[in-house]
Amino acid sequence: MAASEVAAAAAASAATTSGAYNGMSSDNIKGLVLGLSSSFFIGASFIVKKKGLKKAGATGSRAGVGGYSYLYEPLWWVGMITMIVGEIANFAAYAFAPAILVTPLGALSIIISAVLAHIILREKLHIFGILGCALCVVGSTTIVLHAPQEREIDSVKEVWDLATEPAFLFYAALVITVVLILIFHYVPQYGQTHIMFYIGVCSLVGSLSVMSVKALGIALKLTLSGMNQLIYPQTWAFALVVIVCVLTQMNYLNKALDTFNTAVVSPIYYVMFTSLTILASVIMFKDWDRQNPTQIVTEICGFVTILSGTFLLHKTKDMVEGSTSTTPRLPKHTDKDDNFVHEGIHLKRQESFITP
Repeated sequence: MAASEVAAAAAASAATTSGAYNGMSSDNIKGLVLGLSSSFFIGASFIVKKKGLKKAGATGSRAGVGGYSYLYEPLWWVGMITMIVGEIANFAAYAFAPAILVTPLGALSIIISAVLAHIILREKLHIFGILGCALCVVGSTTIVLHAPQEREIDSVKEVWDLATEPAFLFYAALVITVVLILIFHYVPQYGQTHIMFYIGVCSLVGSLSVMSVKALGIALKLTLSGMNQLIYPQTWAFALVVIVCVLTQMNYLNKALDTFNTAVVSPIYYVMFTSLTILASVIMFKDWDRQNPTQIVTEICGFVTILSGTFLLHKTKDMVEGSTSTTPRLPKHTDKDDNFVHEGIHLKRQESFITP
């Protein structure tokens, strides 16, 4: 009897093992396709939106100096719709595939954006800047690949309980305080010359918006499965946070795109947004409580890689191809159609070279 039980167990184990290598499930394939589509749409949207911002700035007030003439530019709306489609595809991808598969695909939007910026906008990136982008992508991918799986949640109330714990309340309060200081003190003085202030606002606010989007996604998924979550006020509170955060992100991302090189905005925004989002998730969902020290150290190493890439981008921002000097370079291309100068890689905008 014991021998037969052992044989049966061995057969079941063999069947399970063979089934594990049958390839990706249909749901994972759908998530992969949606994730790749999302990266393409989002990467392309940066370029289309910037073209729209340039056209709008040629006839009205630029977004970088507080103007909103881009709202009347059809090309900007094409870029905005493209980004929305990408975000919807990204949201849908999480419904089919695990986060460990979908999240790293976001790095592809950086490559797509940089390639299109080189082809369409004629923006140049130094070879070390390319290396910096690669380090940023590798570091971010290392973090997200070693991030734990999402915890099982059965009600939006559970997410609200997690969001109202002291640790996350402190994080949220700190983020809101820093964002307000940046918006009202530093952005008016240094926003036009230092990219980190615009991107900092987008990334900090984005970390809160992702937590709220995740809560809404859980509520929608549970509602569609028969457990209505729309009756809870917490669902609508998360929806309000999403609206406020997304509008803030859109405003300051437009300012960053209008003022600085797209090939720099894309990777830095991705790095900061991804890092802060993972930090917010670690605090809110206590992800590290379910990980071993090796996984945590690997994630920290990924973050150090991100810092290295960002530092390299800073140090090579004014370097001419084939030169090791860090003196500002002259503009290389002028587009007579929209009266904008296409400069190379800049984290600090050269006021003497750009017409406001």
